[in-house]
Amino acid sequence: MLKFTLYSLDTAPTDAKPLLENSIKSFGMLPNLHAVMAECPQLLNSYQQAHNLFQSTSFNNEELTVVWQTINIEHNCHYCIPAHTAIAHMMEVDKAIIASLLNSTPLDNNKLETLRITTLAMVRNRGELSTIELENFFDAGYGKQQLLEIVLGISQKIMSNYTNHLANTPVDEPFKAFM
Repeated sequence: MLKFTLYSLDTAPTDAKPLLENSIKSFGMLPNLHAVMAECPQLLNSYQQAHNLFQSTSFNNEELTVVWQTINIEHNCHYCIPAHTAIAHMMEVDKAIIASLLNSTPLDNNKLETLRITTLAMVRNRGELSTIELENFFDAGYGKQQLLEIVLGISQKIMSNYTNHLANTPVDEPFKAFM
């Protein structure tokens, strides 16, 4: 089995140290995902930038959570599912939304359900959507900008989900309650 190092501020490659300091400032801890990504400072830097950029999109906290968790669940990411469940709680996302996402059941809110369905279709079909899928997305009140914002969210989650699959990243203690 492939073994990855969980770097600390003391052991990380020089180029990764300021990035890990940013992680600690942002999260109040060093997430194991970031500790693994420190092996490749360019990946950690890209991931942090994508995360910050995705959070600055037009999506609200519920929509961010729908996109993140839809991808995490489709990719079966053992680390990101509990991590983003914890984050959803911190962001005060409705518990019913969190539960529906975790159970892969339709969301009660039609607009959010359309976002979930569209995100899932984009992941499964590598960005190709049918005319009907696009019409449904636009009819729900979203636009071209939000389609491209989903692409950004997918990009961010591919970096983390794939890293976690390769490294079998240990789930951080604060997230274990959501496993």
